[in-house]
Amino acid sequence: MTDSFASEKSRASDWFRSLRDDIVAAFEALEQDHTSGPLSDAAPGAFDVTETQRSSDDGSDAGGGLMSVMRGGRVFEKVGVNISTVYGTLGERAQMAMAARKGIPGMKDDPRFWASGISLVAHMQNPHAPAVHMNTRMFWTPHAWWFGGGSDLNPCIEYADDTAHFHATQKTHLDPHGSNFYPRLKEWADEYFFIPHRKRARGVGGIFMDDHCTGDWETDFKLTQDIGRAFLPAYVPLVRKRRTQEWSDADKDAQLVHRGLYAEYNLVYDRGTKFGLETGHDANAVLMSLPPLAKWV
Repeated sequence: MTDSFASEKSRASDWFRSLRDDIVAAFEALEQDHTSGPLSDAAPGAFDVTETQRSSDDGSDAGGGLMSVMRGGRVFEKVGVNISTVYGTLGERAQMAMAARKGIPGMKDDPRFWASGISLVAHMQNPHAPAVHMNTRMFWTPHAWWFGGGSDLNPCIEYADDTAHFHATQKTHLDPHGSNFYPRLKEWADEYFFIPHRKRARGVGGIFMDDHCTGDWETDFKLTQDIGRAFLPAYVPLVRKRRTQEWSDADKDAQLVHRGLYAEYNLVYDRGTKFGLETGHDANAVLMSLPPLAKWV
């Protein structure tokens, strides 16, 4: 491996930025056209955008990104859409927190890394509208490179037709890459988003992959792009359908309890959270996924 991946790094970083722009625009449109149902008389939400910066131990530039967060919207109670491109050297703790490929040969002698990606978590006002998570990313070292990511649906009140739509849309986007991809990535998501200490999944699943490298960067990048492209058509129709439903105090209570489950997973098990904190990325950006309110009973 050499630094000849400069072009590939740039293309990947540009793609994550483009996907971020599309999602932010779609989510702000959901706020703008919410004209009937609960909270439709409130002011529409908008994203606050903040640049994030990361410094190496010696103070030199180590990359950064954009943190885009909407709070208190009439559809989204809190949603973050973050992108980052970071680089530097991996310390021992950071190497142990890597999402994949611990102990890469040569890493101790040359611990340089580069990583870029998009990460999204949405917590909704209406308990009938499902929360959702999505991320895709590329990771490079002089010794190896790979892609990872996916998306999963996290309703507190489950609707079978919502789950079916979410999964069917992802399958449609993955099938052109081979009929084996959707079932394999679905199974991976079911395993990854399982909460051992609660003995249950945190939601109704989706797709997920990590350490994906066939050796053909172009093919793997196209797969990663289609995972990203699947997100809006899989999710936005569910929000449009559920945001107008009335909810009860019991529905809201169920939502807050379910958010507690989500917070437990992200703080205890999520690899991205651990890696972001260990590599010194902006803590507010790393912990953007946490819900604004949650409840434990």
